[in-house]
Amino acid sequence: MRAKFLLCFILLTISLTSIAKPKLLVKHQRNAENLAEIQVINQTTKALICYVAIDGHKIRFRLQPRQPSKWYRATDPRFNHKDFSTWCDYLSLYPKYQKKT
Repeated sequence: MRAKFLLCFILLTISLTSIAKPKLLVKHQRNAENLAEIQVINQTTKALICYVAIDGHKIRFRLQPRQPSKWYRATDPRFNHKDFSTWCDYLSLYPKYQKKT
């Protein structure tokens, strides 16, 4: 009985966290100068707050619904797609990044 309860709890936790994440598409490419580039595409109907990081430098930006970001590129050809990290979450959860009216 206890094992069933634990299993149900774990499955519920996993399913809730997978639903809570915004749906993104991340594209990687190399440009004409052989520098790695990344683009994040928002596939939700809500605005997102995101960052792209490489080598400890974060670039934060807002991403409108169903829109791509601009291409962000590395500064050295030795970087590749594995050196980038990305993060996005719903803008409504972060009031300090919302536009002041």
